[in-house]
Amino acid sequence: MSLSRRFSLTSIATASITSILLSTTAVADTLYTNANGYTLTSPAGENAVLQQFSSMLIDNGKIKAIGGDELNERYSNTDDIINLQGKTVLPGLIDAHGHVLGLGNSLLQVDLRDSTSVKDAAQRVKRYADTQQSLPWITGRSWNQENWEEKRFPRASDLDELVNERPVWLTRVDGHAGWANSEALRLAGIDKDTVSPDGGEIVKDENGQPTGVLIDNAMQLVEKVIPEASFEQQRKAFQLAFEHLVERGITSVHDAGISADEVSVYKGLHNQELMPLRIYGMLAATEPKLPQLLAEGPYQTDDDKLTIRSVKIYADGALGSRGAALIEDYSDDHGNHGLMVTSQEQMMSLYRLIIPHGFQVNTHAIGDRANRVVLNNIEQAYETIGGRNLRNRIEHSQIVHPDDLHRFKELNLVASMQPTHATSDKNMAEDRLGKERMEGAYAWQTFLQQGTIVASGSDFPVELANPFYGLHAAVTRQDRENMPEGGWYADESMSRAQALRSFTIDAAYAAWQEQELGSLEPGKWADFIIVDQDPFAVDATDIWRTDVEATFVAGERVYSKGDNNE
Repeated sequence: MSLSRRFSLTSIATASITSILLSTTAVADTLYTNANGYTLTSPAGENAVLQQFSSMLIDNGKIKAIGGDELNERYSNTDDIINLQGKTVLPGLIDAHGHVLGLGNSLLQVDLRDSTSVKDAAQRVKRYADTQQSLPWITGRSWNQENWEEKRFPRASDLDELVNERPVWLTRVDGHAGWANSEALRLAGIDKDTVSPDGGEIVKDENGQPTGVLIDNAMQLVEKVIPEASFEQQRKAFQLAFEHLVERGITSVHDAGISADEVSVYKGLHNQELMPLRIYGMLAATEPKLPQLLAEGPYQTDDDKLTIRSVKIYADGALGSRGAALIEDYSDDHGNHGLMVTSQEQMMSLYRLIIPHGFQVNTHAIGDRANRVVLNNIEQAYETIGGRNLRNRIEHSQIVHPDDLHRFKELNLVASMQPTHATSDKNMAEDRLGKERMEGAYAWQTFLQQGTIVASGSDFPVELANPFYGLHAAVTRQDRENMPEGGWYADESMSRAQALRSFTIDAAYAAWQEQELGSLEPGKWADFIIVDQDPFAVDATDIWRTDVEATFVAGERVYSKGDNNE
């Protein structure tokens, strides 16, 4: 069927939305009518205005106009006119912090997210191993001892009982701890005499023997002996992740911490036109070729599908594994302040390397001590080498001392935050911190009220990638069972418009892309989604139930709910 054709409004009214979308890959001169459309308008930040529209004209992959009946009349001779029958249209959603290769790999590994106990997790690993006899290593992720009956860290012996001839390596849900069986520990050369590296911990028992759990930098001891994935395996993982993301209405991802190899894979996929969504890449600060990549300068394709102009640094670990660096002891582990994965001196050296090349600096900081160290270092960097206007970011900005919150605005920093972290952490955060330290925790509304840009994401595969789970958490401060009643520290919740803004135009701002992406305005790329319910009209508790019916990038349909039935 020709891509350019005129639809009768009368005939379309009797057709299903799925059949329309399946037959349409609109690239040029397409008028969408009868839409229930929402978009934020420029500029980004608190001055962005929520606007509704019913018609949208797309020309060569970009928005030419949005409006209503007057637009329909003006462009009544357009080649393609598509009646959306009142369906809700939103700008394509941007995940401002995810791990694309990690997501793809997780779809190829054993998934322990829903395991209910150590025994249940080990049995899942056993079943997976039995079906993957050719794999030299059994890998998986997303275990969380806080969701287990025992609420304790697992041990190598828990795995050894079921899988002992092949090495097993399983990363915790936050990616900041790993669980190994004895064979993996043996191959890594880890025994009672092995000393924990700086910024990491080999957890040992009362006899000094390694238990099988490694935290933060200690994880590298095992990961360096795992065979590297082939180029083709990486491509397959990326493509699985791409499909997963566009199905959920995500049209752009800020990929947090990519290697030189991943850069090469991305460039190859883009050159072969195999990228259905946009990638804003943050180079990993640990990449050995970082100086070379910086010297090459920022990278951006003409179609804005691939942009690389930032660097991701880890300051500390995560709260769940008690690796987040805190000013005071953990309330449930006296004497433990967490871990600085990158020392203050190393961090400053990285800033001196990165900032002169004009790359944005995005530093992971979860604990209040880590956030304070980053704020101090950024302030010092501005005074000595500049960089104030690079839109530098703190990734997660999760536990911030109340005295430090205002410094985000003063230092022109973006708070890159993940709403579902709050609803996932609510069962353990007070245990780790005590109530007195919750004042500056997950403080979305406090940041917004002081004028700090909040760019939202999911941190997939740490959390599930579905952005409507994030929008729901942002608005309700509740999990998907709508608990706790009234919301968890509900005064820090966002309005629906603020939440959408944080996943669209403000996320685009955090990547220097608000002139091209993040809203449906003339001159910007036509990245949009069609969903099955109006998230501004349904009960807030049902926002997470929103289902994506179609996803468009640059006016081209990259996903339709009926695709699997074609």
